[in-house]
Amino acid sequence: MNRRHFLCSSASSLLAANAFADETDTLYDRAIVIDSLSIETWDAAGFAAAKRSGYTAIQTSLSNANLAVALRDLETWRARFEQSPDRLIRCEKAVDIRRAKAEGKLAVILGFQNGTIIESNIANLSRLYAAGTRCIQLTYNARNLLGDGCTERTNAGLSDFGIAAVERMNELGIIVDLSHCGDQTSADGIAFSRRPPCFTHTMCQSVYFHPRAKSDSLLRAMANRGGITGIVALGYFVGPRPDTSVEDYLNHIDRAVKVCGIDQVGLSTDFDIRGIEATATKETWLAPRLREFKPSYNVRWPPWVPELDKPERFRTVARGLAKRGYKTADIEKILGGNWLRYFQEFFGA
Repeated sequence: MNRRHFLCSSASSLLAANAFADETDTLYDRAIVIDSLSIETWDAAGFAAAKRSGYTAIQTSLSNANLAVALRDLETWRARFEQSPDRLIRCEKAVDIRRAKAEGKLAVILGFQNGTIIESNIANLSRLYAAGTRCIQLTYNARNLLGDGCTERTNAGLSDFGIAAVERMNELGIIVDLSHCGDQTSADGIAFSRRPPCFTHTMCQSVYFHPRAKSDSLLRAMANRGGITGIVALGYFVGPRPDTSVEDYLNHIDRAVKVCGIDQVGLSTDFDIRGIEATATKETWLAPRLREFKPSYNVRWPPWVPELDKPERFRTVARGLAKRGYKTADIEKILGGNWLRYFQEFFGA
């Protein structure tokens, strides 16, 4: 090939690549994009990042030390919604997500990552629901009164109290999240919940074996119950290497789609929209986790996937899915369409 032909060929390839990226960006801009576990700092930079992200909705994680702390945080969120009506929408129905998309705002579902907020009284669930709670993860990593977490040695499953909590959550309309739960607690949650539970933020054990990952059998059981699996974007969850990349993240999506089906997979991060590098340091982020988590958690610094540690992360994911041959409609499902359908079935239109 002579120089002229080489330059023409290179130019044609570049034009094709740009057209491909433009097409995917157009898809992303019109899609409903949902992060099923996002932990935010709501200041000017946080709001700006939310706008850049293209997110339509998030499920966020509130303080879960005990019931009193949880109720205070819910009250803080009530005030935040009142103070920022031009930016935030309290999400209690699927229509709130659609309205957020139409108005360029962010819909927020209020949730907790530990059933400890119930304390020892099922009646507290009614107070939490009335204050705005719409999702509760039954356990964190360790055992609580409801069941065993994913790093608990015994893997004992749901307690009688845990089953009663699930029943009451079903009655009220609080999503049962099983992301951090141990294998048996996850299986029990799927079996005992009359309404579809979910994994808001997890990954595929068959891609990377980690205590927080779910086996193919659990992923399949969740899908068969109508639940969604959100693939988490933390680097040390996605793979064992410090150079974990967006391709590793896409591998988890591929596997989840193969096991669960295209209609039961979504996206999640488990960190601030701005990214970890922009909001944390080794001292503030890593040290507390080394104290709290068991060695099997394999926490490391830096914990992020570079391509996913920025507000535009899911645009990058959309491009990656397109390059892997996913159809436009299927990319839209993974970006947020599946979560939207799930929330509509759970909360109502």
